[in-house]
Amino acid sequence: MSKTEETKAILNLTNTALISIFFILVLGGVIIFALALNYENLTKISSHKAAEFPVEMESNKILEQRDYFSRDFDVSKLGNTIQDSMIKYGHELITNTSKLIGPSNGNSSKQFAGNNLECKNCHLEAGTKPFSAPYVGIYGRFPQYRGRENKVGSLEERVNGCMERSMNGKKLPENGKEMRAIVAYMNWLSKEIPTGEKIEGTGFKPIKIPQRKVSLENGKSLYAQKCSSCHNQDGTGTKNPDGNYAFPPIAGKDSYNQGAGMHRVLTSAQFIKYNMPLGATVQNPILTDEEAYDIAGFINTLERPGKKNTKKDFPDLKRKPISTPYGPWVDNFPPEQHKFGPYQEIIEWYKTEFNLEKNK
Repeated sequence: MSKTEETKAILNLTNTALISIFFILVLGGVIIFALALNYENLTKISSHKAAEFPVEMESNKILEQRDYFSRDFDVSKLGNTIQDSMIKYGHELITNTSKLIGPSNGNSSKQFAGNNLECKNCHLEAGTKPFSAPYVGIYGRFPQYRGRENKVGSLEERVNGCMERSMNGKKLPENGKEMRAIVAYMNWLSKEIPTGEKIEGTGFKPIKIPQRKVSLENGKSLYAQKCSSCHNQDGTGTKNPDGNYAFPPIAGKDSYNQGAGMHRVLTSAQFIKYNMPLGATVQNPILTDEEAYDIAGFINTLERPGKKNTKKDFPDLKRKPISTPYGPWVDNFPPEQHKFGPYQEIIEWYKTEFNLEKNK
């Protein structure tokens, strides 16, 4: 090879090497930029606290195209397998709570409910009636973020929240037979419902909140006319001759405590509007929004058990429902307004300050 040819070969190799290095640098730069961008996005996501996400996530959008409440929920038609037996026992616990795990069951080691309510008193028709906090569809929506604890919690934790508040009792062992049976029943009620979806009929249906304070006088009058024949004038319920409640107490020692959701005027009004008096439904309500609002306000003036450590509820106070009747609150509205309204000013404040939509 001549000197000239040797020089050309060296130059060609050099050019090839330089071009290769150039492309390697460009490719490396692109990769580094992509990784940096992805890291920035991941950092932004991970820096959010649970409380900064909306309570209802996108996966909880309501499905309206199918009626999941028209199924046959008769547990007596189930077989005798171990699973079927657990489902039946779960149903019994929901319908006969006071006898099985309440104060009068005769076995102190199995006394978890602190009053003589049944779970079915709030979760009507054993948790199968739409818009009465039904269990239908609930199984697939847990784990779930809840503002009361400011964390993602399990279905078992949610059940125990009811045990400590609505039932004024203590927690069930999460791996015990009773808890496993209740969860098995909820799972059975939720079959065929897509996991994570919030179906039409879940929870309570919101009312149009009156633009005024609760009228306790009107609520007392309406209660006497439309509620007292079942729940008694003082709210302590009506018993059968055998001592069991024919109609549950909504006040007194056998009722829910002041830490329960039903002790909030707006939550209670939603339940009352579409479920009370007996026979009311979403399609055929008996009361107006304003009547339900006033009755709820009056009921929540009645005596009931206290709840310890309510100050620990809602670690992120901006998540606290506006009609929670006990403090502290993140806002400066007076306690009386939180308990009885008017609520529009409070609703607007949370919308402006935190971009949160409040309806209870």
